[in-house]
Amino acid sequence: MNDEEAGRRRARGELESEVMAALWAAGEPLTPAGVQAALGAGLAYNTVQTILIRLLEKDLVRRGPADRGRGHAYWPAQDAATLTATRMRAALDERPDRQAVLQQFAAGLQDDDVETLRALLAERES
Repeated sequence: MNDEEAGRRRARGELESEVMAALWAAGEPLTPAGVQAALGAGLAYNTVQTILIRLLEKDLVRRGPADRGRGHAYWPAQDAATLTATRMRAALDERPDRQAVLQQFAAGLQDDDVETLRALLAERES
């Protein structure tokens, strides 16, 4: 970690996102020490453990006994695509004008994403 990274304050939720990404990439339950090693960002063990507990309280991860010794191992409650889709639906549900939100979303899509969305909608209709 360079001096600029060490002095930088993370955006809200950034560390949680990094921990989730590490858990998804691992493909197996990780202990807090395993997450700490996967992040390789010089984070304190207690910081990683606190983030994992917060994610557990938010129902984003599951926890069970670790394979060896005491402690726990953590794994994602959902895959990345499912979690993202859930968050998108929640954001849509929070707004009174769903059409405006969808219109702005669609306007910002790249051409290949538009084609993918069209194909998925056509598949849904059939």
